[in-house]
Amino acid sequence: MLERYWSITSSLLPFLWKGFLETLYVSLVAIVAGSLIGAVIGLVRSQRVPVLTGLFGLYIHVLRGTPFLVQLYVFYFVLPNTGVSWLSWDSRTAAFVALSVYTSSYVAEIVKGAIEAVPRGQSEAATALGMNRLQRLWYVVIPQALKLTVPPMSGVYVMIIKSTAILSVVGISELTRQGEVSILRFPRDVLFIYGLIAFIYFLYCYPVLRFARWAERRVGAARIVDLD
Repeated sequence: MLERYWSITSSLLPFLWKGFLETLYVSLVAIVAGSLIGAVIGLVRSQRVPVLTGLFGLYIHVLRGTPFLVQLYVFYFVLPNTGVSWLSWDSRTAAFVALSVYTSSYVAEIVKGAIEAVPRGQSEAATALGMNRLQRLWYVVIPQALKLTVPPMSGVYVMIIKSTAILSVVGISELTRQGEVSILRFPRDVLFIYGLIAFIYFLYCYPVLRFARWAERRVGAARIVDLD
């Protein structure tokens, strides 16, 4: 039995590795792009900018209140049919955009919450030192807020990595899709193949969580040093 499973694993590894690389690429692009977009949106919402705050709030509620699969269908099937040339995306571009936008909705709320969690006295002290609004944000509020984003952000990133499994519905040959194709070759070993896929996802997500724990401890140590 062990020899059979080893033989299956050896046979499937090249295909699963190819799918993993696609998963890695798509997820990293979405995490970077979504984090940048979300950080800007969260910052704007925390400053109560007229009109933009309401629009971005609607943006976040729509994205977080609807399934990612539906959003993916909209980006891949609906928008290209509007007749707008720059919305005629291929499957990979649609996957990048959909997953990045989805990521940004969660990152925005984390950033907004972190900025608002910084004690008001910090801003008041900066104002007393003669700093303007932009200086208070850049030198006082944002550095402290970044420390607060570490734990929740890691959870979002792991969620995004796992969400890449849905991208197979638009033709992305990511890890799960490669596994499903492999099942056609070994139909009697469905459970084993899915277990192998889950293990590869675990190997990808676990270092992300461990890094977040390490960063959280470093942040805590930095706070103690600052207080001293």
